[in-house]
Amino acid sequence: QVQLVESGGGSVQAGGSLELSCAASGSIFSINAMGWYRQAPGKQGELVAAITRAGTTNYADSAKGRFTISRDNAKNTVYLQMNSLKPEDTAVYYCNADVRSWSDTTYHGYWGQGTQVTVSS
Repeated sequence: QVQLVESGGGSVQAGGSLELSCAASGSIFSINAMGWYRQAPGKQGELVAAITRAGTTNYADSAKGRFTISRDNAKNTVYLQMNSLKPEDTAVYYCNADVRSWSDTTYHGYWGQGTQVTVSS
């Protein structure tokens, strides 16, 4: 069994910063890509940032220049550093990991429970 646990969400004023963390645990053989998604009420969910095991990154246009995704493979953890936050960043943020467990022969996507980020103007 594999699970992802997120932390670091909260409330912040516009222009402030937050760092989200997501740690994978369980019967893990290998983790390929990891990423962060967000969804706000009335808006389409979107991929915010993704990172491969080797460290190649990709960002949504809205996140470029403000957010940084990173990972620690030894800890099976992915991070999202968010700077210069705007009210439009308000959403529930979900982490995702493409994981192969010891009992599996293929990779499967796993999701964190979600963490609320609220940015006030």
